[in-house]
Amino acid sequence: MLATDTYKTIESISEPVLFKDKNSKFFGYAFPVLNEEDAKDFLEELKKEHHSARHWCYAYQMGTETINYRVNDDGEPSNTAGMPIYGQIQSFNVTNILIVVVRYFGGVKLGVGGLINAYRTAAQMALETSTIIEKTINIEYLISFDYKNMNTVMRKIKEKRINIINQELEMDCKITISVRKNESEAIFELFNRLYEIDIKMK
Repeated sequence: MLATDTYKTIESISEPVLFKDKNSKFFGYAFPVLNEEDAKDFLEELKKEHHSARHWCYAYQMGTETINYRVNDDGEPSNTAGMPIYGQIQSFNVTNILIVVVRYFGGVKLGVGGLINAYRTAAQMALETSTIIEKTINIEYLISFDYKNMNTVMRKIKEKRINIINQELEMDCKITISVRKNESEAIFELFNRLYEIDIKMK
């Protein structure tokens, strides 16, 4: 059996959700992200939007085979916010995602159990309102060849229905293709066997 070459993420930014407990308000948001810069940008936007809030706690996870994650309690007692949010990311089995829960303090302390429940619930609600999609893990190759070999290369690309990302078709031609990880070795061999055609991973 082939190892899986798919992963789950969210399609777009979720609608904000609201969870209330003892006058405290917890707004939950889910964002699709590809890197830490994306996450920082979304956090900055939320801090502007909710500038009078008390806490902006979050967790993110990025990557498909090598996972990079981070949790932040943003001033709440240790492990009462970031980890419960991250737990929901794991529970829904999604990646390339940032979940932020913005808290407005209502004057009544919730205690450790209350906080964990509130942050976990707001994160869960944000994920439940998101559209979760499955994507494939793809590998990109650069194929280089002389113009005279164009027909051979294009025929193979058409036969195998390979996705072209970029092409420069001059005297020296270069085509960047994207293929599913599970099919990548076979595709590499296909082009590697062809005379006067060079293929390498990007």
